[in-house]
Amino acid sequence: MYISQQLRKNNIAEYLLYMWQVEDIIRAYGCDMGTLRRQYISQFDYTDEQKEELTDWYANLIRMLTQEGCREQGHLQINKIVVQDLTELHLRLVDSPKFPFYRAEYYKVLPFIVELRKRGSHPDESEVETCLNALYGVMMLRLQKKEISPDTRHAIEEISTLMGMLSDYYIKDKQEGLDFED
Repeated sequence: MYISQQLRKNNIAEYLLYMWQVEDIIRAYGCDMGTLRRQYISQFDYTDEQKEELTDWYANLIRMLTQEGCREQGHLQINKIVVQDLTELHLRLVDSPKFPFYRAEYYKVLPFIVELRKRGSHPDESEVETCLNALYGVMMLRLQKKEISPDTRHAIEEISTLMGMLSDYYIKDKQEGLDFED
C-alpha cells in the first residue's frame, strides 16, 4: 500500500505496473483473503497495524476485482482510468508543437509499438497500453530469470524512456498544468 502511494505520486507508469502486479498476486492466491494474509502478507516485516492496513487494502482490491469481473484477467477500473488519462495526455503531447523532445522519442518508439501490435492479441489497445504491456511482460520475464534478447532490451529501453517522459509530464500536468497552446 505504501509503495503504491509513493509510486502514484512519483511515477505513474511504475504505479500502473505495480498495480498490475498486485492484481496478479491476488489472482495467484485465488482472490482468497485468508490465503493471501497467511502466505503473503505475513512474510513482510511490518507492525501488526501496518499488516492490518495492508490486509484491508488487499481485501478492498479483491472486492473490486470480484465486482468488476476481473478475478481471472483484466484490470481494475481505477487502473484503466489512469491508462486512459495517460493515453489522452500522450496524444496531446504528440500533437503539440511545444513538446518536440517527447514527439521525437515517440517516433523512435513507434516502430516497436507497431511490431508489438502485430504480435499482440489486442490490436485495438492504445499505444500507451501497448508500451505498458511490453514493460510488464519484460518485468515478468526478469522475475522468472528468463533471457531477454538484445533487440527486446533495446526496445524496452526506448519504451521506458518514453513512458518515463510521459510520467513526468503527467505529474507536472497534475501539479501545475501543462500549456499546450502555441
